[in-house]
This record gives sequence, structure tokens and C-alpha cells, in this order.
Amino acid sequence: MVHAPAQSFGVAGRAAAVEGATGRIARYAWGNDYHDVVAVKLDKIDNFLRGFGGRQKCYVDTGPILERDHAAEAGIGWQGKSTMLIDPRLGTWFFLAEILTTLELPPDSPQRDRCGKCERCIAACPTGAITTPHRLDARRCISYLTIELKGPIPLDLRPLIGNRIFGCDDCLDACPWNRFARLSRETAFSARQSTTGMSLRDYLKLNDSEFRALFRNSPIKRIKRCGFLRNVCVALGNVGDLTDLPALERAASDSEPLIAEHAAWAIEQIREHFRVKRPKN
Repeated sequence: MVHAPAQSFGVAGRAAAVEGATGRIARYAWGNDYHDVVAVKLDKIDNFLRGFGGRQKCYVDTGPILERDHAAEAGIGWQGKSTMLIDPRLGTWFFLAEILTTLELPPDSPQRDRCGKCERCIAACPTGAITTPHRLDARRCISYLTIELKGPIPLDLRPLIGNRIFGCDDCLDACPWNRFARLSRETAFSARQSTTGMSLRDYLKLNDSEFRALFRNSPIKRIKRCGFLRNVCVALGNVGDLTDLPALERAASDSEPLIAEHAAWAIEQIREHFRVKRPKN
């Protein structure tokens, strides 16, 4: 089991002012795709272990491994009430990866649960997805809704998503153990202009090739233009204003039905909020 700090998040210099509402992207996706970055490091460990006669199999979310359960058993941390793993030196800001080896290695002991009576992560969840300590209803989790869900986002959950367009950090941000978190020295995780310096309405201008170019080597590319612009439309419906209507009206005519439907919903939300009458045909 391998884990590495992931909180190198920051932008060099001062970002230019952005016109219009902006969205929130989970910090792990601000830079390059961690799957690719960590995989390279696992290859180096694999080669090192081969020198001792070991045969290895490496995983970075690429196999059916219950990594948080194994990590807790291996003493890397304990599972918090949000179900996220907590390391006393890194808080919740780290990635997990696995190396299965034929070598005999001495096991580490599990750590004790140090959450105590704290339930800040539960209170912080925007959708109430953490139903009880250590129990998560993935169907309500914003990370699931904006990344894993392929179809329309349920109507009752759309307003709760706010301006989040890829993942959610709220339960992580709330964890008091993160006061001990350390910055990573991995520059590949540094924030990009495309993830921290663009307005929501500008994302709606992207065609498929522009989307793939903008998010090359980013984890955001995996949900494709359709899923990402679906999320952008929901966010605009929650935090946009009248100046965003032209961009949404164009999106409502998009060839992708998923984008068009969420854009139409966002238009209605903004019109209702600002009491704008529907134009007559």
C-alpha cells in the first residue's frame, strides 16, 4: 500500500479576473491526472522490488481493490465518519495506490479511530449523503453525481450542488485533522488556468475537440464534454444571473440531449430567481 500527499494545490502568480460566475472543482482535479502521475511512481517501486526477486501488480484505481479497507488494516490511517481515510500527518489530502507483491514483508498494525465525538464532516455534506457515521449514500454524494453518474442529475438534488462542477471537497475541508496536512512537492498537481480561472459560461463555448484539448492529462477528461457541461449548466442554474442566459440558450440547443435538458432547467431557474417572464414564441 502506497500513499502520497496530494495538497500541492495552488496557482503560480495571480489569476486574471474572471467575468461571470465560476465553478468549484475538487482539488485533486486541479492539476494533472493523479492516476497517471502515481502510476509512474509505482513503476519505480516495482522495478526496485524486482531487484529482490519480487513479482508485482500495481493499481491506481485500476482494479477491484477495497483500498481504504486495506489501507486502514495496513496502519496508514483510520476511516473517518465520512468514510474517507485519515492520516494523522496528512489529514485527508492524499492519494492511495496499491502494489501486490510476492515478497514477504512485515505487516504494520492498524491505527485506532481518532475521530472521537467530532461529526463536522457529516454536518458539512451539502446533500446529506453521509447518513450516519461511517455510512455514505453514494446516490446523494456530489462526487458521484458530477463524475460517476452518466445520466441526468435528479431534480431535487440539483439546487444542493451549488457551483460544484466536478467532485466535492466539503467533508474533507471540514476535517480538523487537515490542520496537519502538508503541501506536496509534486508540481504536476499544481492548479491549471482551466480549472481555477475560467467562468462557467466560458466552459459552455467548448466543442468536443476544444474540451479534450483544454483538459488533456486532467481527470476531468474522463466525464467527457457531455458530463462536464451538464454539471456546468446545473451550477449556472444555481449561481448564474441574467448575463448567463445567452450562453445557456445556446447550450439548450446542443446536439447532446443531456446538455440541452440541463441548460433548459438552468434557464428556468435563473428566470424564476430574477422574475423574468418567458419570451413569447
